[in-house]
Amino acid sequence: RNLSPPEVLEKETPELEGIFSASVYTDEKYLQLESQFLYFEKELRRTGVTRQLLWHEYKRRYPEGYGYSQFCFHFARWQKTSNASMHMEHEPGDKTFIDFAGKKLSYFDKETGEVVPVEVIITCLGYSQMIYVEGVRDQKKENFVAGCESALRFYNGASKALVPDNLKSAVTLASKYEPKINEMYREFANHYGMVVYPARSRKPQDKSLVEKSVSIVYNKIYAVLRNRTFYSLEELNQAIWDLLDKINNENFQGKPFSRRDLFEQEERHLLSPLRHDSFEIRESVRVTVMKNSHVLLGKDKHYYSVPFRHIGKRVKMVYGYRTVSIYTGGERIAFHKRDPRPYKYTTNPEHLPSTHRYVADWSPKKFLAWGAAIDKDVETYIQGVFDRHAYPEIAYRSCIGILALAKKKGEDRLINACRRGLHYQSFGYRVIDNIIKKGLDYEPWEEGAQHKLPLHENIRGSEYYN
Repeated sequence: RNLSPPEVLEKETPELEGIFSASVYTDEKYLQLESQFLYFEKELRRTGVTRQLLWHEYKRRYPEGYGYSQFCFHFARWQKTSNASMHMEHEPGDKTFIDFAGKKLSYFDKETGEVVPVEVIITCLGYSQMIYVEGVRDQKKENFVAGCESALRFYNGASKALVPDNLKSAVTLASKYEPKINEMYREFANHYGMVVYPARSRKPQDKSLVEKSVSIVYNKIYAVLRNRTFYSLEELNQAIWDLLDKINNENFQGKPFSRRDLFEQEERHLLSPLRHDSFEIRESVRVTVMKNSHVLLGKDKHYYSVPFRHIGKRVKMVYGYRTVSIYTGGERIAFHKRDPRPYKYTTNPEHLPSTHRYVADWSPKKFLAWGAAIDKDVETYIQGVFDRHAYPEIAYRSCIGILALAKKKGEDRLINACRRGLHYQSFGYRVIDNIIKKGLDYEPWEEGAQHKLPLHENIRGSEYYN
């Protein structure tokens, strides 16, 4: 170009390089070197590999190639300007970054008819950027630790440090110089020989990798699942993990390798082996075995069965994220998978007296089917009994009493009594029992004005006062 000195002085350095050195980057010697840059970048991540070693290999292949200083200059320039470059600032096996996604997923609970929100924990290894994702019930320390435990099992190894954001589940007191780590999370890290190194507050560069991972998860998991309905947390997580495999197996943009390639080849062997025994948060309470051979875990409002010979005894209940164990005198007498659903029963039929084991099979569906086998109106009446109780278990005994009247008084009388109860929209065992005792099931009812007091289980009748 014909540039005057003032015009030259106005140009930026990269532009001047392009003007004065354009021919350098088009000749065959440079193109031979450039074809090796991706290989050089990948090899430099391996232990003991240096630029000088790579230059010697290059010179053996191309004896007429560049000297060492020009070799380093061109390679460094390519790393700075190439869109395909990826600066690795973390050592293999050094850090695992952890955060919760800002947006939640959800599943539909068929039993309660509610949409249950799900927190999503995301972890990312600093070097290979291998991602792990899992839905958990909430951000409390119990579920946070369980999610981190799952991540370590996914990587099949532990890095040197855990780098969580300043979550309350991990950091009790945030500090620029000496943050106070949650005791339970510190115990978890010690269990696997790791240290906790929280990201600094208002320092986004400390957690840029995991924030980038969150963005990837939004695009490649949230967006794909947005129109699907799930009916359990397990079903949701399985869908997440199926898509997660695609993310980790997909090549980096402009790179001939993926997160999994980098992880398997250069990082997995540098992670510390995991202990065989999983870390589990355990808490304990003293409870009394109820007359129905169950104990109540008050935290979840869920009932667990205990062998009937321990009815009335004080026992120790030890529970973690996944399991519930019940002890007496140092002996474990029951073991269950933990179920967080309130007002439900987890029952081992062998724990119940032989005469009561059939109770374990009680359900609204069972009683409705029993009523339907007698008559459609009996089924409808039983449904009305359930509709008037917040929890089905409360209605079971009432249903047993009503349906037993078919055998005691005859199916026809029970059917007529249920029809009369439906007509007056009065539900309960005492209602049906009173109708049959007074012989009202034989009498027709008027559709017009009501001249007598309505049927109701709390109306005793004149006989009560005789």
